[in-house]
Amino acid sequence: MVLIFDLDDTLYDERTYVESGLRAVADFGHAEFGWNRQVSYRFMVDTLDRQGRGTIFNDWLTSHGVKQKSLVQECVRVYRHHTPQLRLDSHARKLLSSLTPYPLYIVTDGHKIVQQKKVAALGIEAAFRKVFITHRHGLRHAKPSPYCFDLIRKREQCEWSDLIYVADNPAKDFVNLNRLGVRTVRVLTGIHKSARAKKGYDARYTIPNLSHLRRILSFGKPGA
Repeated sequence: MVLIFDLDDTLYDERTYVESGLRAVADFGHAEFGWNRQVSYRFMVDTLDRQGRGTIFNDWLTSHGVKQKSLVQECVRVYRHHTPQLRLDSHARKLLSSLTPYPLYIVTDGHKIVQQKKVAALGIEAAFRKVFITHRHGLRHAKPSPYCFDLIRKREQCEWSDLIYVADNPAKDFVNLNRLGVRTVRVLTGIHKSARAKKGYDARYTIPNLSHLRRILSFGKPGA
């Protein structure tokens, strides 16, 4: 049995990464223009809470009378390249330390630099045989593509039914894996915890947090 985990909102709270990035951009605003860090950070968090991430940097710059596309792009660069301060979910930390008998992998979507910095900040790479950042293999291989999962299956020389994938987003994480016979597990954490899945899109199993994964693992043993 091979255990594969998503990253964002599965092993840690992605909101903490977003807030870390916004602090980095607020620091950039202070260094570049002398703008108050805390006021800038609060403005961006309030914008995030009201309308999501889409135009945070545009709105923040506009609030200071600045409308330069190049500065928006620089904010995005600062956000993506900053070194975040992250912590594993407490349930994830306890769980991972107990899973040494199992081959462990991560499959995560997202900007390859951003995702690698998250893994490094969490200090978890050594716990996994390999971290697959799907965008390294081309956008067409992002989830719901099973491409990276097939690489794992071939690497482990196992069947699809030997794979367990634990993730949080029913819009993309499980649909194609379900069809292949993977044991999919949805953890009800993060921004998708209340999302209603379309028919065929939800995981085969649902758990409230990672401390309950043992219930799923009891259906199979390492190497089974």
